[in-house]
Amino acid sequence: MRLNIPTDLAGLLQTGLLRSVGSLGIKVATAGLTYLTYVVLSRTQTNDEYGHFAFGLALATMLAIVAGAGQPLAVLRLWAEQRSKGDDTGAQSVIAAGSTITIYASIAMAVLLCLVALVYRPFAGPNETLNHIFGAAILILPLALSEYNSSALRAQGSLWTALLPRDIFWRLALPTLVLALFALGMVLSGPDALVLAAALLLGMLALQMLLATRRGYTIMPARAPVPGHWNRWGRLSRWLLLGALIETAALNADVILVGLMLDLESSGLYFNAFRTAGLMTLFTFAIELVIAPMVAEHFHTGNMRKAQAITALCSWAGFVFSLVIFLGFGLFGTEILSLFGASYAEGWLILMLLSFGLLFDAITGPSKIVMMMTGHERPYVAIFGAIMGVGLLVQILVIPFWGLIGAAAVNMASRICAQIGIALWCRFRIGLDTSLLGVLWLRKGQDAARA
Repeated sequence: MRLNIPTDLAGLLQTGLLRSVGSLGIKVATAGLTYLTYVVLSRTQTNDEYGHFAFGLALATMLAIVAGAGQPLAVLRLWAEQRSKGDDTGAQSVIAAGSTITIYASIAMAVLLCLVALVYRPFAGPNETLNHIFGAAILILPLALSEYNSSALRAQGSLWTALLPRDIFWRLALPTLVLALFALGMVLSGPDALVLAAALLLGMLALQMLLATRRGYTIMPARAPVPGHWNRWGRLSRWLLLGALIETAALNADVILVGLMLDLESSGLYFNAFRTAGLMTLFTFAIELVIAPMVAEHFHTGNMRKAQAITALCSWAGFVFSLVIFLGFGLFGTEILSLFGASYAEGWLILMLLSFGLLFDAITGPSKIVMMMTGHERPYVAIFGAIMGVGLLVQILVIPFWGLIGAAAVNMASRICAQIGIALWCRFRIGLDTSLLGVLWLRKGQDAARA
């Protein structure tokens, strides 16, 4: 049955879809290059060294979110909110202050991690190295600032400047340089790979900021607006930080737990399975990059019809893409994992469990983004955080007995429950149906009152 889209929404959906396709193109290329990087590293390193890299990258990713202090999500919401009120100066101050906070917090987090490693070193085993911890510390600032810059530029309507330097140029340069060094007889260790990744990403950040400045985007940090910004938006930033940290922990804490409770080789196998499963969310994530500022703009101006329309677009486009990838994993998952090496092919069941959990991200749609962009960050933290937190505790209990299969099964169950929970909140408390059923609302062509 053909869906008749109201004419006043057709232009909005077309614009959103076209920009989402552009974003998807970048993200598909990103995924391919990221996958290439992991394959190159796993093929040129021993399983143990690759485990060090996987552990360090997961740790740096989580700590980079902490260092971001909620600013990447805050700038997406506050830029649109301030601009809708006609406060251009306030919107620019939000970006400058957020950048400065990210830089300072990243440096502090890196120093703290190094101190923890130094304190722990006397208790480490004779053959245990902590160099991957120091490598993770070096990577925190580039990861945190690249995430913030991407959000700040996307909030201003940029797509290519926001995404190309980190998502394409960096991910192309890293495997290329690793292969070049390998051809010269230089095999990188796990910590070496982390430091190289950090150095290259810093170079891409400098390029991005230069391009953004020349094109008239606000991107540079400034200390002056920081006190006022934090006094006004500090509480919001903390809740957004918790939300981002919970989502990142749901994607990375398993890898760290497996490395700590089993061994780093198992950590590398789980890391590859999870990163492979994450390919399912490419289109959903690509669309969310585009719709986040659009949801904030339409919600805060009271236009719920347009907000509902773009969430319906996101949910269905993401679901169709995710379902195709999920079926592909079912048929060819073993062959895909074997790209990392023969020893990684045994992770098919782990891949399928994690993938089924991520399939619910697409079924329930952009519920996280809707809650974050509409002022419901506290319920998001409470619902999603509580469920995933309980799941993390259960993983600690089951990993010693059921290993990687137990970790993956608990992650799947936790994610399904959490996604359903926040989707129900969006439907009944915000007034936006982010799930696949949200498309039915478009047939009515009626305005919805903001909850």
